[in-house]
Amino acid sequence: MSCPICQKDAADRYRPFCSKRCADVDLGRWMTGGYAIASERDEDVEEAEQAMARLAETPSDGAADPVFRDAQKTRH
Repeated sequence: MSCPICQKDAADRYRPFCSKRCADVDLGRWMTGGYAIASERDEDVEEAEQAMARLAETPSDGAADPVFRDAQKTRH
C-alpha cells in the first residue's frame, strides 16, 4: 500500500501513511476544508451556510471558540 499523500510505501505505525508528517498533512486538509464529502440533503446545505455565517462573525483570533481557548490554555 502506498501513502495517499506522497506515494511512498506506507509504514505500519502510520498506516495508510508513510510518516507522521503525511498523516498530519492529511489531517490538516480535512480540518481546513481541503477535503469535503458531497451531500444532496437540503438540511446539510443550510447547516453549512449557518456555520459559515457564524465563522464570519467570529473574531479572527479564535477567542470565541471554546476549543481554541482550551488549546491555548494547555500550551501555556
